[in-house]
Amino acid sequence: MYLDIPRKFGPIIHQAQQTAKEVFRPISRKYDRAEHSYPKELDMFATIMDGMNDGSLNGGAGAGKLARSGNGSGEGNRNGTNMNTVLGLTEVCWGDVGLALSIPRQGLGNSAIAAVANEEQLKRFGKTWAAMAITEPGAGSDSAAIRTTATEDGDHYLINGEKIFVTAGERADAVVVWASLDRSLGRAAIKSFVVEKGTPGMTVERLEKKLGIRASDTATIRFENCRVPRENLLGDPEISVDKGFAGAMQTFDNTRPVVAAMAIGVARAALEKTRDLLDSAGLDLDYRLQGWNQPAAVRELHLLEAELEAARLLTLRAAWMADNGQPNSKEASMAKAKAGRVGNAITLRCVELSSSIGFAETELLEKWSRDSKILDIFEGTQQIQLLIIARRLLGKSSAELK
Repeated sequence: MYLDIPRKFGPIIHQAQQTAKEVFRPISRKYDRAEHSYPKELDMFATIMDGMNDGSLNGGAGAGKLARSGNGSGEGNRNGTNMNTVLGLTEVCWGDVGLALSIPRQGLGNSAIAAVANEEQLKRFGKTWAAMAITEPGAGSDSAAIRTTATEDGDHYLINGEKIFVTAGERADAVVVWASLDRSLGRAAIKSFVVEKGTPGMTVERLEKKLGIRASDTATIRFENCRVPRENLLGDPEISVDKGFAGAMQTFDNTRPVVAAMAIGVARAALEKTRDLLDSAGLDLDYRLQGWNQPAAVRELHLLEAELEAARLLTLRAAWMADNGQPNSKEASMAKAKAGRVGNAITLRCVELSSSIGFAETELLEKWSRDSKILDIFEGTQQIQLLIIARRLLGKSSAELK
């Protein structure tokens, strides 16, 4: 694995940097204060992005299917859609995480479509803005505990249940809903369905008020005999007890590096601002001195930078493996676990190092510390990631290691 960023990604990185600086940062505080107000500035931006790079800046539509991303033979070196997504999204979230989650046609549900949809479904839903509905009142980190059901009814499925914390649930054109075809068969029966906005039986119950990412709407959605066409079931409709939950989990293998990239972006923003503040206070930030000869604040800053670099490299590895067709479940969880934890720790520590400036609304530091917390929670909490890593290292199943 080469650690230099390939030159072909220069344009997307530059484009994302300009977006973060010129579009997101100027309106960041505005939509943090105006929670649930739709950022209209993003409509024109999304249209431009569709034309320039087929909507692949954000992690939703950008994350590609692992099996299609490379030949898996170990020969050659491919850097494709997954790497493109991670690099671009890191820069965008340097601007604002909530706004990044609000870009039309770039929902997390698009990653689910990219991961498990067949060719016909990819064409049909390729331009659809899709949210992802997994979490339920009784099923959070353990996705296998999903109680929402999908019952066959002729050429349709009837979906019944409730989903909470659905990012972009009100704004998106469709919601990818995870439901069980037969709860008695456990994990193997869980499938994902594309439920388009306006489908009878799907109701947005409420929007949540949140600690961070306030520019992004977070909805609770109820499904009551919601009739969905059979062809909207993503991937293979057959229930395979042997294959189990593996097909559905491919979604997370794609989205976890994406969330890690988001954490890296917001943490880097906090570190850069803190560095500027310490520099303006007259502290020597040079790396030539040993830690014990530096002021405590400078030493702490350098340690935080090292943690961020470790998280960045883990994330690049997970994305590279996906692009080269290599199974990356363990590496995706490692990247998410590291980046989610240190991203939140870095932003909080930067608030402390910046004292009253970091705590006030005159800077975005306090906002970044709030925004970063969700990145250690959704797409699987810190504890769940460590559990997955342990299972992969020890060769244990979920039943054997809980």
